[in-house]
Amino acid sequence: MSTKILKLAVLGTIGLTSFAQAETVPITGQVESRCVIVTDTAGVYGNPNAYTLTTDPSQGGVESVVRFDVTLADSYYARITSPTEFSSSPNLPDVVTWTGNTEVDAVSDASTMGTYESNKIQYGNTDQYDLTATGSTWFKTSSEAVLGGSRPYPGGNYTALVLAECIAK
Repeated sequence: MSTKILKLAVLGTIGLTSFAQAETVPITGQVESRCVIVTDTAGVYGNPNAYTLTTDPSQGGVESVVRFDVTLADSYYARITSPTEFSSSPNLPDVVTWTGNTEVDAVSDASTMGTYESNKIQYGNTDQYDLTATGSTWFKTSSEAVLGGSRPYPGGNYTALVLAECIAK
């Protein structure tokens, strides 16, 4: 083999070898929310008649209460949705009609949180509050489920869920 061909073969092999190299280097971090949601009281359905389940205390129920603790003012919305279905129940013989509402139950600072209830935005079964101050706010949610046709609820365990969310602005 001639020297010229050998040089071309070596140069061709070197040309196929890449001298560039790249690396990706991760940068990680953990963010702790400045808005914490805590269940204060789990709701309980009363059964005042055969076709109604309700959290109304005068009807044997217990309204659910959730607390929002905020350490960064004017950065979050509290969004709370009352149930619109059972997460578990026996098979039902008819359609269930749902009603529910959320309202401020207590606040840690009435002077800075006093307008939360009057300024809330409602859409469907969802209530949204602008958390403009630091501190704690307790929200209570009522729920009522009426089985269609005035038919009795079958015996068994029923569970419905309140969705409480802290949404960053």
